[in-house]
Amino acid sequence: MSFPVLYVFLFSATIRSSYELQSATSSKRRQQTRATKVFFAPNHHSLNIMEKLNTLIQNEADLEILVARAKQSDAVALDTEFVWERTYYPLLGLIQLGLSDEECYLIDPLAIKNLQALGQLLSDRGVIKILHDAPQDLAILMKATGATPQNIFDTRLAAGFSNLPATLSLGNLVKELLDIELAKEETRTNWCQRPLTDEQVRYALDDVRYLRAVRILLLSRIIGPKIKSWLQEELILLNNPATYCGPPADERYLKIRGCSALDRSGLAILKNLSTWRDGMARKIDRPRGHVIKDALLVELAKQKPATPEEQKLHCGLSDNAISKYGRTISAIIETTLSQPVDTYPTLERPTRLSPSDKVGLEKLNNLINLKAGILGIAPGLIGNASELKLLITMLNAKRAEASQQLRQTDGWRKSFLEDFFRQNWKK
Repeated sequence: MSFPVLYVFLFSATIRSSYELQSATSSKRRQQTRATKVFFAPNHHSLNIMEKLNTLIQNEADLEILVARAKQSDAVALDTEFVWERTYYPLLGLIQLGLSDEECYLIDPLAIKNLQALGQLLSDRGVIKILHDAPQDLAILMKATGATPQNIFDTRLAAGFSNLPATLSLGNLVKELLDIELAKEETRTNWCQRPLTDEQVRYALDDVRYLRAVRILLLSRIIGPKIKSWLQEELILLNNPATYCGPPADERYLKIRGCSALDRSGLAILKNLSTWRDGMARKIDRPRGHVIKDALLVELAKQKPATPEEQKLHCGLSDNAISKYGRTISAIIETTLSQPVDTYPTLERPTRLSPSDKVGLEKLNNLINLKAGILGIAPGLIGNASELKLLITMLNAKRAEASQQLRQTDGWRKSFLEDFFRQNWKK
């Protein structure tokens, strides 16, 4: 059976199931839009949305027509291609938009400087936007358009609720569900070069060509309405940029390897150096590591050198780094050490398990694996190893208030773990 025929069959067989998730409000809003005006006209002129478009969209007028056409759909597929090697932010090279498996387009952000029309599609709650591994693409699209994406369906996340791993690449997911091999040759290509090669065009189009079919198949695999509601709960989080934009600049130090081995003054130095480095990297438009690498920041925080000479001698900073930043680093260290100790960050040590904690953690993992297998959910979605360790220690220590801050004690995860909590939550 060919892919188009298979797609039509699957769509017909599962359309009611798929619409239970996300598209009820989409249909209502779309009807309201059509009742007022069929055409999307940000420049206050009517558009011929049936006009034939080139595959590569390189001007605002064509983009407006494409977006108007997209807004008539229940769901569209989206992806981005970018280069991120020597800049603070990724350089957006291409945006893919799929209206169906046969109607896919490439939007050229290098040729179109004003992507406001695309932003209006992204923020339209009446149209489902389907992406695979959405967070990074959403952050890039939000920066490029100035719009906050809404009504997102992440196929990678949905796979984890569909009796598949939640870590599958798009290629592996398409192979699993549709038995189609996606090309991999252009993964590391330069998406900012022009003209695009035929191979780049094919690769980019295929990244959105099958997403609508993948969504329908994933929804058809989910076991019952309860699991669909759990998926919906996770998808709603993607409406909030805080979910995917990363921590604020003054909290990034907590993600640096080695921070937990520092004393409180060292941690305060690391925090201030990391915040300064982030601002400098943004200013010169370079990756953070091109200013000073993480390992050197940790060493500076550990050794606390007072002078640029000591930075080189004890921490291994290069002459170039010292000439550019040596005095600033010394000033940050000196200022931090002069601050009251009670202003320093609190140390977060790795969770240590008692014998009873280890027994409880084993029971918890066994329950998660068993129940997740029955319900067709990837066990990793319940929580990572650090979260589960912390949950066990808090429950055994009767720290109910502290445990309330964990995502396992709220929403669908709490429902999933209700039997465990009933047996183990000590009052």
